[in-house]
Amino acid sequence: MKISMSYWGLDGGLEAKKPITEAMQEVKDLGFDAIELAISSTGVLTPETTQQECKQFVAWAGKIGIEISSVASGESWTYSPTARKPDVRQKIVEFTKKSLQITNWLGMDAYLYVPGAVDVFFMPDGEVVPYDVCYARAKESLKELVPVAETLGVSICIENVWNKFLLSPLEMKEFIDSFESKYVGSYFDVGNVLLTGYPDHWIEILGPRIRRVHIKDYKVSVGSAAGFCDLLEGDVNFEAVKKALANIHYDGYVTAEILPFVPGGPQKTANAMKTIFK
Repeated sequence: MKISMSYWGLDGGLEAKKPITEAMQEVKDLGFDAIELAISSTGVLTPETTQQECKQFVAWAGKIGIEISSVASGESWTYSPTARKPDVRQKIVEFTKKSLQITNWLGMDAYLYVPGAVDVFFMPDGEVVPYDVCYARAKESLKELVPVAETLGVSICIENVWNKFLLSPLEMKEFIDSFESKYVGSYFDVGNVLLTGYPDHWIEILGPRIRRVHIKDYKVSVGSAAGFCDLLEGDVNFEAVKKALANIHYDGYVTAEILPFVPGGPQKTANAMKTIFK
């Protein structure tokens, strides 16, 4: 497996302000094999980024010896594929179509996708969508995206997130399989499941559907979003995670997603990733 770091974990990353080339160099200097880039409606990488600009990013990565592991987006939190308003749902579908093209231009075959939400834990006044309605709208949006993903050769990697949706590995497996496409898979986050389950169980059940893996840590005793912590300081059993990944023959990227940035955080994350996986 190759260790990677999320662009969001760097200073200015969440704000989409850090230049891509600088981010690549920083991640390279930290000793990572790859970087996960992030696309948003505004900032340094957007759906309006040109093919030529993407070629320049790829060329720079090759020059300094860093790989691009995947492309992520958090845009679905703001414009949900399961929102009540059809125009909001269509907005994120169109954003995602363009983002899949950007991912292809960057030479990548994996795009992190949040499929919608029953509610958004960091938006207390936000919309609450009935679970069955959320499921139906999520499928409807994805059905429009799958042909684009298949044409471009980019997998839509559904991440398990704190959205009160797709709450078990069996449900996630069934949801993915319902599209009958090898271009719909899982972006599995080991820390996100810890409050209600075991990462190794999810890995064994999802198996080859897992296309990418996010690495986080979490303190179960906290029981809220405040429980997310630096790697090796929480309750994730990384030995069990590694064993499960080996059992399903996963040898792809494992990407640290430690947010938000704090001074010294990226170096601490790099040290922990090397301890866990090297």
